[in-house]
Amino acid sequence: MTAKRTRANGEGSIFPYRSGFAAYVWVTKPDGKRTRKYVYGKTREDVHDKWIKLHAQAKAGPVATKVPRLGEYVTGWLEEVVRPNVAPLTYATYETFTRLYIIPGLGPARLDRLQVRDVQTWLNKIRETCQCCAQGKDAARPAAKRRCCALGRCCQDTLSGRSISDIRAVLRSALSSAITEDLITKNVAAAVKLPTARSRKRKAWSGDEARRFLESARADDDPFYAAYVLVLVLGLRKGEVLGLAWDDVDLDSAELAIGWQVQRVRRKLLRRETKTEGSDATLPLPAICVTALRHRQVRQQRAKATAGNSWQDSGLVFTTRYGTPIEPRNFNRSYDRRIAKAGVRDITVHDARRTCGTLLADLDVHPRVAMTILRHAQFSITMEIYTQVSSEATRAALKKLGESLDG
Repeated sequence: MTAKRTRANGEGSIFPYRSGFAAYVWVTKPDGKRTRKYVYGKTREDVHDKWIKLHAQAKAGPVATKVPRLGEYVTGWLEEVVRPNVAPLTYATYETFTRLYIIPGLGPARLDRLQVRDVQTWLNKIRETCQCCAQGKDAARPAAKRRCCALGRCCQDTLSGRSISDIRAVLRSALSSAITEDLITKNVAAAVKLPTARSRKRKAWSGDEARRFLESARADDDPFYAAYVLVLVLGLRKGEVLGLAWDDVDLDSAELAIGWQVQRVRRKLLRRETKTEGSDATLPLPAICVTALRHRQVRQQRAKATAGNSWQDSGLVFTTRYGTPIEPRNFNRSYDRRIAKAGVRDITVHDARRTCGTLLADLDVHPRVAMTILRHAQFSITMEIYTQVSSEATRAALKKLGESLDG
């Protein structure tokens, strides 16, 4: 009696296996060695489809025969790929998103078995979950200070659309790396749908508000007066101001070089290069900036003399009374207090720098100089800003701001 044929024509490698079927294809591994890779299924049709796909993968290039789980892979990816190649703060952000969201939600899944639906469902759940409950934030407080979720009053501390997008971006980057390593062939995170994020309306002060803010700081001899001038007149970022060293400033030539920043990365205060080469520049200093920086120099020399042996020479323009770098959060607090004293609209430091173009026009800085400061590629863009100047009274007051500090 002839044995019943268990393989169709052309399927030579499909065979019965346990309670279903299996098949194999000869593949080349990423290390260049040849080996068999198996696929399994309950029916011949299932296995045949997998076998056809495996053949296609084998023809396209190297195929991994042992695929790690997502949690295992992203842990190694963070240490071997991310940490050596990105800024410390970027690594810290990636690590936080991975530890709090990606590994708990998708960590057990095998890389090659992760589906678009899995990622979509996971992100949908994160978007609806109160993070105070999920991470035990309120429960971690002393009993006397608990105020919401630990007491049964959920605060609905859900993530913003921007945070959800950032989490997806970290997973997408990790899976792109896995494709490069020939562990998978498709980035399922790229196909996930997210709600369209609404961009926040940008804020900026008028020339009059900026003048009132700076006049208030100057009248009180605020130690950060020069820092506020650099943010508003040159458009410097907070980290760039706090990372500015006297070696980067040439008051005689009225120039300032941007190339460093101060950042708080978890428990460390770091001075490091700016994020991109595009952030680096040598900028001309309008007169108000020169005057403010000269005053800052005198003030710092007084502080150094007072501190005596306790002074720690960091070489920075803006320091504590002992010469150490300024904590960014402390700068924010001082900035917020100054806003309250000046009686102007409450906007962030990052928004305040958007006032730069208006102030340059009000200070009668030459458009070509302003174009360099604003880093515009086209002169016409600068001129559009220069058509929106403040009142004559505001412009005159701004130009006199630094006069009381001369000498």
